[in-house]
Parts: sequence; structure tokens; C-alpha cells
Amino acid sequence: MLKGITGRWILSTMLLTVLIIILIVTGLICGTAYLFNNEVERTLTTAGSELSSVFENYEADNSSAFSAGATNYVENFQHKEQMEVMVVNSTGRIVFTSTGFSYDENEDTKDFEAAKNSKNGYALQNSTTVSGEPVTSYIRIIKNHNGYAVGAVRYVVSTADVNNRMIIITAIIIFAGLLTLFIIILSGSYFIRSIVAPVRELSKTANKIAHGDFSTKIEKRYNDEIGDLCDAITDMAKDLEATEQMKNDFISRVSHELRTPLTAIKGWAETMQLSGRKKLDRRTFDKGMGVIIKESGRLTGIVEELLDFSRIQTGRMVLINEKLDILAELDEVIYMLKDRAVNENKHLIYDEPVEIFPPVYGDRNRLKQVFINVIDNALKYTPEDGVVAIEIKYDKKTDPDIITITITDTGCGIAAEDLPKVKEKFYKANQKINGSGIGLAVADEIVQLHKGKLDIESGVGVGTTVTITLPILTENRESKDNR
Repeated sequence: MLKGITGRWILSTMLLTVLIIILIVTGLICGTAYLFNNEVERTLTTAGSELSSVFENYEADNSSAFSAGATNYVENFQHKEQMEVMVVNSTGRIVFTSTGFSYDENEDTKDFEAAKNSKNGYALQNSTTVSGEPVTSYIRIIKNHNGYAVGAVRYVVSTADVNNRMIIITAIIIFAGLLTLFIIILSGSYFIRSIVAPVRELSKTANKIAHGDFSTKIEKRYNDEIGDLCDAITDMAKDLEATEQMKNDFISRVSHELRTPLTAIKGWAETMQLSGRKKLDRRTFDKGMGVIIKESGRLTGIVEELLDFSRIQTGRMVLINEKLDILAELDEVIYMLKDRAVNENKHLIYDEPVEIFPPVYGDRNRLKQVFINVIDNALKYTPEDGVVAIEIKYDKKTDPDIITITITDTGCGIAAEDLPKVKEKFYKANQKINGSGIGLAVADEIVQLHKGKLDIESGVGVGTTVTITLPILTENRESKDNR
């Protein structure tokens, strides 16, 4: 069984091509044969048409008188070199020929009877002489004024030369057909190879990539769709390699993030256990319990962040949407992080607006998570005495459908080459700062689930500005989301 592109090409294109060429060759051969035979017949019928004037109103009642007149016609016939003319009597026997030789009585003269029985009084016949020579004959019956057949004149042309020319022309047509088929097969094979070979190479390369070999390169040979596919697979391999590296870095960072609080918890738990036999001073006990509680909360946050990321990746994150006051949710998050900013000697600036904001339709806890992730990042990358400024705006005149929250810091900033990638999974622009690198990706996905946008502007040494845009609640949107 033929398989692959080559097999399909042979079964579809080549079989159809062969069939078409056979039909064309057959048509040409038949057409050529028809033209040659038609030319022979036309020559004979043209010569025979002269009889209508020579024997017009013929009055002889017996075949002897006809034979004499016909013999005279044959002797004066002008095209003896092209054809042989015969005089046939009323019984169908040949009595005279233009060649002057006696005619073999065994020669086929069935055309005479066919002409007598014909309404038109003539007949054409293809036959072979006793010597084996192929001929075409045309015979016309001569009748007297009483309608009695007194004889006939027969014209005979040898078709041996015609048949030889036909054989030569047929051979040329067949050769041309085979040559055309060969050229088509040759060019088609080259074309198929130009597709099959790169596709096989692409398949091998894709198989290597599937098994983790991202360093495999594909040589681009053609500037066409195959070349574009080579470029696409090469780019995919680079992206997969980069993603694999980011994943490995992510696993390493998460392992470190988990190890640090676990080490602190384990260390203080062992200290308190060993000190349990003797009285432990209150200050040391409170400090140890504080570290355990703090690091346990940190572990919980990391695990929740990973679970959220997994839910988003698999499309299993479900929002519990409700009508909420976005200003109150932001106030609560800022209140939670104020003490941290003070402890880290950083300035968290926020002026609560006095105007009333329209409600937002969304998940209260998820939006809080977004604010916490973004403000936490801002504090994390801002040095001591640095500033993190938060602003919330609603402009009914210019942007009546959205609420904008802006978080600006004076931290280290993000390099231009890293900025387009900071919202990607596993990506972490600054490896020196602790963190899993997926918090911003999770925040961006949550904002998108709320039909909003999360934009980042940054520059190295000038800080970062994160702008969160959320749509306000409308009757149409609430009814649509509730369906």
C-alpha cells in the first residue's frame, strides 16, 4: 500500500495525468487516421464524380456497348499514376484495367454488389489484394436510361504508403506522449522530493524537540511555505528552550522560597521543643511563635499562588462575581500593607478620593489578590526611603465606562528587553529579589477575567507604573455575566 505524500501524489495526480495523456495520444492517432482515410476517400469520390458527366443520359442497353465506352474513358483517364481504374461488367467481372494487366478473378469485388444495392449507386471498401497489398476502392454503378445496371467503374488506391505514414506518425505521437509523461514524472518527482525531504527533516526535528532536544536546528532551503514552517519550528524550539529554562528557574526559585520558611519554622520548632524541659522566657517564646506564624502564612501564600496559577492554566478558575465597592476593597488592601511599608522604611502614599465611585461587578477576593500582588511587588522592588504611590480615578466625562487604579514606585525598574515578558508565566526579570515570578502573571489573568487590562510602564532606574483598568457595572454586563 502506498503511503505518505508520494503515494497520494501517485494515486491522484499521476494516475490522472497518465489517463489524460493516453486519451490525448489516442485522440491524436484516431484523428490522424481519420484525416488520412478521409483524404483517400475524398480523392476517390472526386474522381468518381466525373462519371456523372461522362455517362450522362447513357442510352446503351447492353454491357458490350458500355464496356467499349468505359474502356475509352479509362484509356483517357488523366490520373493513372495516382490510382488504378477498372471497368466492371454487369455481372461484376473486371473486364479492363488502366494498368493493362489482367485482373485476378479471385480479387474481392463485393463492393460491386454493395453499390448495386445502394440507393446512391456507389460504394467504398477497404480491402487487401491477393498479394497482400492494402487498398481502398470506390465503385460507381452505370445505369442506362431504363435504369438497368450495365456495368460499373471502379477506382482503386493503394493505402500502403498511407499506412506507413500512419505508423510513423503514430510512433511519433506515442513517443511524444511517453516523453511528456517522463518529463512530468521527472519534474513531479523533483517537486515531491522538494516537499517530502524537508517534511521528513521537520518531522525528525519535531520528534527531537518533543523529547527535549531544543538545540536542534533546521536548515532553511526554500523561501516558501516550507521555509516559513522551518522558521516557525525553529522559533518554537527557541521559545520552548526559553520556557524550559524559565520553568527550571521557577522550580529552583519556588524550592528556595519553600525551603526558607520551612527552615525557619523547623528551626524555631526544634528550639522550643528542646527548651520545653526548662522554663522558656516569654520574649523568646513570643518571637519564635511569631516567626512560625509569619512563615506559615508565607508558605500558605506561595501554595495558594501556585494553585491559582494551575487553575488559570487549566481554565478551572471560577469567579464569584457580585456588585462591590472597588474603593473599599482597595482601602482594605492598603491598610493591610501600611505596617509593612513602615517597617521597611518605605513611603506608601494614597489619598482616598472624596467622590462616590460607581460599583464594579467582580470577585471581591480575586481583585484584592490583584491589588496585593501588584503593591507587594512595588514594595519589594522599592529601596528604603523609596515611594510607592497609589491612585484611583474615575472620569465620567472622558472615560465613563472604566475605573483606573495606578500603582507607581521608585524602584529599580525593568529593562526594555524584559518589559514585554514580565507578565509571562515563570518569567522573572530580577533574579536577586525573592519571589516565584508568577504573581504578576496571575494578577494579569484575573484582571482579564474581569474584562479589564493590566499595563506596565517602566525604565531602569526610574521605577515602574502599573495601571489596572476595570469596567464599571452596567445592567447589560450584569445580566450577561449572570447567564
